[in-house]
Amino acid sequence: MTKNHSLFAVVLAAAACSQSQHQVVLGFSAPRHHGLSIIGSKSLTGDSRQRRLVAASSSVASSAGDTPPSPSVYEEETETEAKAEAEASTPTPTATASSAAEDSTDIGTIDRRSRKKQERAEMIRAEGGRLAFDTKFGALNPYAIYYGLTSIVLGLVWFVALSTAQLFYFVTRNRFDKKRRIPVFLSHVWGTLLLRMTRNFPVMENRDVLLDFYKQQKAAMFVANHNSWMDIPFLGATIGWRNYKFVAKKELERVPILGKAIMCAKNVCVDRSDRRSQLMTLKAGMNWLKEGVHLTTFPEGTRSRSGKLMKFKNGAFKMAHKMQAPVVPLSIVASAKIMPSHWMFPFRPGRSICKVVVHDPVESDGKTEEEL
Repeated sequence: MTKNHSLFAVVLAAAACSQSQHQVVLGFSAPRHHGLSIIGSKSLTGDSRQRRLVAASSSVASSAGDTPPSPSVYEEETETEAKAEAEASTPTPTATASSAAEDSTDIGTIDRRSRKKQERAEMIRAEGGRLAFDTKFGALNPYAIYYGLTSIVLGLVWFVALSTAQLFYFVTRNRFDKKRRIPVFLSHVWGTLLLRMTRNFPVMENRDVLLDFYKQQKAAMFVANHNSWMDIPFLGATIGWRNYKFVAKKELERVPILGKAIMCAKNVCVDRSDRRSQLMTLKAGMNWLKEGVHLTTFPEGTRSRSGKLMKFKNGAFKMAHKMQAPVVPLSIVASAKIMPSHWMFPFRPGRSICKVVVHDPVESDGKTEEEL
């Protein structure tokens, strides 16, 4: 094969490589009779492909000039790339340490969650007995299930009665019972029956103070501490068969049955994220006091998880001060001992545990809002 033929073969090989979908390089040998033969191929990428084509061309040119071929560039670069790949596949100490730290963090998080879950389960069993168990809605035990079923059964009757009252107000166009005593009466019946049937009716101290106050025929603002859901029926049981309205957060309107009772009786609901709603709440509460209807609320605004008294919000005291209505403080004792925040229903009866203490009314006359 002549020199021209050899060069022509190189050009053809290079053109084939450039048109191929796979990146390859061809190595050539130059035997003594100046012929060319393909000795191997290898998948390549990028600059490596170009370097090897140049090397192959140089080898052919050397053979055309009757000079011995240079050492195999292909073998040297193959060794270099093998070393580079080995170094790249070998994790560095930093990467190894980072991976180990991430694994350790994940394991630690799982351990903490498992330990916390186990501690919660032990706490629930310690409170509610061996048959107590946890759910995503709160803990339960046999007594809590009994309380819940009783509440639901009575609640269905309560719901039907409230719906009937709503229909009555719609038909009469609110011309009768403008102070909405009927829904309050129905709610009081439900609460009293529930507390009696589940042995949760609280002991009341100094209730004679409250009975003497009722003789004055004055509307008052009842305020109490708030530790548990049981505070609501306890507060209603203490006030008794009177017409009163709760000052409550608007979210309670979404609670089944309770929400209907709140809206049907026109209790005062406040949206704490809306300034205008707060002003409307203040006005509505003052109107009820003016009409001789009692108001009751938890001035802390929410349940105390720790059992300690939290800072009061001033809305209730502002209503009482503007209308010169007395404030009647009530202390609800040990309600969280029968129904903590992590229980769905009470886990034991509260008849011999819980009590409500009635304190002397505080008159608004002659006092500033801060003093009240």
